[in-house]
Amino acid sequence: MADHESRRTKRRRRSRRHNPDGTMPLIEHIYEFRRRLGWALVAVVIGGIFGFIWFDTKLGPIPSLGEIVNAPYCAIPPERRLGAADGACRLLQTVPFEAFMMQLKVGVAAGAVLTSPWWLYQIWAFIAPGLYSKERKYAMVFVGCASLLFTGGAVLAYWLLPHALQLLMNFGSDFFVTGLTADKYISFVLSLLVIFGVSFELPLLVVMLNFVGVVKYSKLRKWRRGIIFLLFVFAAFVTPGQDPFSMIGLAGALTVLFEIAIQIARVHDRRKDRERQDEGWDKLADDEAAPFDYRTSTLDDKPVTPPAKASTDDVT
Repeated sequence: MADHESRRTKRRRRSRRHNPDGTMPLIEHIYEFRRRLGWALVAVVIGGIFGFIWFDTKLGPIPSLGEIVNAPYCAIPPERRLGAADGACRLLQTVPFEAFMMQLKVGVAAGAVLTSPWWLYQIWAFIAPGLYSKERKYAMVFVGCASLLFTGGAVLAYWLLPHALQLLMNFGSDFFVTGLTADKYISFVLSLLVIFGVSFELPLLVVMLNFVGVVKYSKLRKWRRGIIFLLFVFAAFVTPGQDPFSMIGLAGALTVLFEIAIQIARVHDRRKDRERQDEGWDKLADDEAAPFDYRTSTLDDKPVTPPAKASTDDVT
């Protein structure tokens, strides 16, 4: 009975409803982290099982995951790729068990994406009690924008992939035929999707630095040309295929997103400047203290109103 009450007390202590501020001993934080990590791993495992089954199975009008992954490769003209005896479009398996491992790899990656709302919520539920309400609001906005940007980058990479493969396979067309192995091709596709998705987070990082006051709009406007040049250099180095379609597509998209980030910084800095002007802080000298009440107080003290200035009539 005592053990049952102890477990109930621990669950209440970890619950956000009974303990919204997240105050608990260090060992309880470790238990809470273990619990949240366990639920996140369970979600990824379930998603991986679903993705593994989806690899060979159509979901109504939705094609199978294998068809989605193979579609860019199958877009290469048949005379330029190594085809099967029946004319079907298939990747090569050069070692035993390779097909199973590739199906498992793609299934887990797809499952992690599909179950991302659940395991991201577990991370959020562990961090949120230690944040103020305003910080929670900003964090939710940035997490939502980061998810959308990552998805947008992955979609752009998948759209550019057939064009990049056709361009790369056209070199030496009179002497070579394309016969990609499953391991090399799927690793190339997944790395391209991840690189595009992560790269799309860079403009969001600029916005975050601006919101916390590290980077100002005036600096971003001054550095615009240099940053755009660096974006093209960055795209040339990170794209795995080194083809112009991927490099120009990534660099162009990052340039547009970076320009949007600059305009967001401009609006934010203007709003902050207006707030400082309304509060009169811009008129203070560099060696003048801000007009705060520096007297110490306790939680039980009532707000102290500053005394009114004495008029000349009160002086006797």
